[in-house]
Amino acid sequence: MRVTQSMLSNNMLRNLSNSYSNLGTYMDQLTTGKKINRPSDDPVVAVKGMDFRSQLMQVEQYQRNTNEVHNWMDNSDESLDQATQALQRLRELAVQASNDTYDDEERINIKKEAEQLKQHLVDIANTNVNGKYLFNGTKTDVAPVPNPLVDTNTIAIDTNSVNIEVSSGIQINANVKADTIFGKDAFDRIDSFITALDSGSQADIQSSIDAIDENITNVINARADLGARMNRIDLIDNRLGSQEISATQMMSENEDIDYEEVITKLMTQESVHRAALSAGSRIIQPTLLDFLR
Repeated sequence: MRVTQSMLSNNMLRNLSNSYSNLGTYMDQLTTGKKINRPSDDPVVAVKGMDFRSQLMQVEQYQRNTNEVHNWMDNSDESLDQATQALQRLRELAVQASNDTYDDEERINIKKEAEQLKQHLVDIANTNVNGKYLFNGTKTDVAPVPNPLVDTNTIAIDTNSVNIEVSSGIQINANVKADTIFGKDAFDRIDSFITALDSGSQADIQSSIDAIDENITNVINARADLGARMNRIDLIDNRLGSQEISATQMMSENEDIDYEEVITKLMTQESVHRAALSAGSRIIQPTLLDFLR
């Protein structure tokens, strides 16, 4: 086969163009830190990257959900702790008032404090965080207990569960069912104690101690249930953290370059390119005028 000058020139130009393309690819990889910059560079890597990125975004959304659950539960637990302290103080007052040595004036003073503690419990029942009432089930835009509380029959606490998805197929009940804690029966027991202070009946005041104990027990049981769910959400949160690390690592292995490898390839390609330019300059340089000289 006859090899002409134009064939040599065309082949050299084509090879130089390919060399420039390789240099451009390595430079893009070093600049972006990614193996590919468009899906057409490597469709397999691109598809896997989309899957890994989708998985990572899902994990991040679940982590945001767990943060919402943590916020809901932490505020609920703090409120229940305050409710426990208020009820324990009411019990102390009931024990004091059951003493026969207390006169009417002292019981009136106890009654005033009991009424303030009742109002404090109303405030706790209406705890609002980020515009949501924590103790009214799914009716987060409605206060569960009227403030001030005049008639316990007006208390309307929703007992539906607020379920938040924290992992694939896993939902956690974030709220506390407060009907036994801040419901009609709970405030009726407190009202009975306040009424007994008015009447001065030692028997009624003594029975109020057991009634208040029942309120305290209900709060403790609710906190125990809440604590168990808080422990579970901590475990789920840890697992989501591990999944995030795993997904990030897989995405990095799929998309990110090995800088040492790419730099080595770039330097090698530069040497090849310079050699090709040097050889090409000698091949392409001669023209017909050179032969006529």
